[in-house]
Amino acid sequence: QNIHLVAKWLSCLEKKLEQLSQGSHRDFRVFVSAEPAPCPESHIIPQGILENSIKITSEAPTGMHANLHKALDNFSQDTLEMCSQEKEFRSILFALCYFHAVVAERRKFGAQGWNRPYPFSTGDLTISVSVLYNYLEASSKVPYDDLRYLVGEIMYGGHITDDWDRRLCRTYLEEFIKPEMLEGELCLAPGFPLPGSMDYDGYHQYIDDALPPESPYLYGLHPNAEIGFLTQRSERLLRALLELQPRDSSAAQGALGTQEEMVQALLEEMLEKLTEEFNMAELLAKVEERTPYAVVALQECKRMNALTAEIRRSLTELELGLKGELTMTSDMETLHNSLFLDTVPESWVRRSYPSTASLGSWFADLLARISELEAWTRDFSLPPTLWLGGFFNPQSMLTAVMQTAARKNKWPLDKMTLQCDVTKKSREDFASAPREGAYVHGLFMEGARWDAQAGTITDARLKELTPAMPVVFIKAIPDDKQDTRGLYPCPLYKTRQRGPTYVWTFNLKTKENPSKWVLAGVALLLQ
Repeated sequence: QNIHLVAKWLSCLEKKLEQLSQGSHRDFRVFVSAEPAPCPESHIIPQGILENSIKITSEAPTGMHANLHKALDNFSQDTLEMCSQEKEFRSILFALCYFHAVVAERRKFGAQGWNRPYPFSTGDLTISVSVLYNYLEASSKVPYDDLRYLVGEIMYGGHITDDWDRRLCRTYLEEFIKPEMLEGELCLAPGFPLPGSMDYDGYHQYIDDALPPESPYLYGLHPNAEIGFLTQRSERLLRALLELQPRDSSAAQGALGTQEEMVQALLEEMLEKLTEEFNMAELLAKVEERTPYAVVALQECKRMNALTAEIRRSLTELELGLKGELTMTSDMETLHNSLFLDTVPESWVRRSYPSTASLGSWFADLLARISELEAWTRDFSLPPTLWLGGFFNPQSMLTAVMQTAARKNKWPLDKMTLQCDVTKKSREDFASAPREGAYVHGLFMEGARWDAQAGTITDARLKELTPAMPVVFIKAIPDDKQDTRGLYPCPLYKTRQRGPTYVWTFNLKTKENPSKWVLAGVALLLQ
């Protein structure tokens, strides 16, 4: 619906209610239902209505315990008795309830849970159970593959728009719905075996008795995932508090002096540290051969110029505004507030790269990126190790590795892939770039860690949320030379927000079943 029309209608409603508050029937009530607003701009219910109403919210159940009971509540003893293959039907129905509870509740872990939030509903579960019933009635053998496909790719998969989330959904079903489930050998979570055939109340009782206490293990995640999402929740709360602080200087007169002085000092420091823009004409003259790597370097310098020019322009303008030489505009006000709240200003973000950092660390990171580019463009020879996270467009760098190999070996580009070997060394141990490919530093792993001695992925240590990776050697090989056994295809993202910040897929060695790392939401990050 059109939000402006709704806002207009609500203010009419407010006036109407005011008129009706006098002299109407004493049992007269107005019921208004609303859904949570996606952003502050959509907070359009007038204050008057909110203050005079009793508010009731319907909270979804939290935790696996409540969610599993709620999933089972959609059925009854009659459901359990309706299928001729009773034992199979009951086992798979219970597994589907657990699957439903897991995918719904995994949302709370943020991007490590799902890349994007999805509206899974009880309808998905009840339709999946109907499909299960129809299939079991029609065939004497349990069609595991068909069931997994229908539930994972259509009923639930129909909501899913991200390929990695689709893989996650598929992997849960591969773990929960398979022939072993009827032999009593299947655990839905560590310490929670799939129950055998029971009656309806028996299943509810089994959940109360056997389900371990709430923890990330119930979802296949590492306990660190909880630390991550609780930290992010606290950060959001504290930021909201910070934004509610009084802004006028008289109230905030403290040890730090006024807000103006603070912003003035920060602004001067930034302008002083900000380097000159890259001289593109000079750089172009220096490039002897436009190799794929040189093209990437030039593109990066160009984008960096656009960003630093905007930073310099907006800071200089604000400085004149604070001195009273220019009239303060709303853009200048916004910049002023960002500097005070230590957030990256909107006009910089638009020309920038995804980042979750506060302004202070973002600016230090910006200066580091500039000095990397300066070093690289002195003579355009590839640095000993590349800081992949320092690029606006890391994909272009990885593509350049493939293009260089394709030209050198006369291979077709579309029949190539990147091979990723994790070394045992750190950045300091490399003096020169490899003969082919590139060494890459500055990667982090979330959801697990890299065991450098064994050369495989292994369980994360408690409280180490994003351990650093050793230097990684990237080189291009023909598709058919890729051996995929014992590898976990690991997504690489620019930030912990994952989702749209996806860069590439690196295959990493694993001794354990790759499905373990899929459920644990294991990914590589550039920040």
